[in-house]
Amino acid sequence: MNKPSDQLLIERAQKRDISAYEKLVDRYKHMVFTLALRLVGNREDAEEVAQDTFIKVYSALTTFKGESKFSTWLYKIAYRKGLDCLKKHKSQPQTKGFDMQDTSALYLSPEIWNKIEIKERRKTIKRAIEELDNEDSVLITLFYYQELSLVEISEIIGIEANTVKVKIHRARKKLALILRNSLEPETIHSYERTRR
Repeated sequence: MNKPSDQLLIERAQKRDISAYEKLVDRYKHMVFTLALRLVGNREDAEEVAQDTFIKVYSALTTFKGESKFSTWLYKIAYRKGLDCLKKHKSQPQTKGFDMQDTSALYLSPEIWNKIEIKERRKTIKRAIEELDNEDSVLITLFYYQELSLVEISEIIGIEANTVKVKIHRARKKLALILRNSLEPETIHSYERTRR
């Protein structure tokens, strides 16, 4: 069974079809929450931002004219709600730690070690992104994880696409520096050897 298109769901939701609106929420709730978490830095506030976003979307859905993608319009609302939350709380993002378990006594196959390595790499990158300031973290998330275009990101945060490109480049450099400083020298050396 094919999933209904965003356009069909939007048209139905604009006529106050709750079921269609719920399907839109289900389709985008993870992406909105991820953006909110990157922006505000903690789960509780991110959940509040996501909820406020979807309340605003529901009340403003009749104003959506389709001049941009629905996801861009939605992310713009989420971004504004996240900024409102930051202003309200005047809080900084809280870095979340990860518990590492001792696995040295376990025998694991090479395939499992490879999966663990990939998972650890993702955790390391996630921790590094959390160390970036809010704007850089949001830009990295929108561009690399949500795979939005520079134009879409510029519409969401309200700056020119060329400025977005420069800011993403700078954020990527900051991220690389954070990663370089957080990794063991042997890991960096090993990685550089495999890239040659």
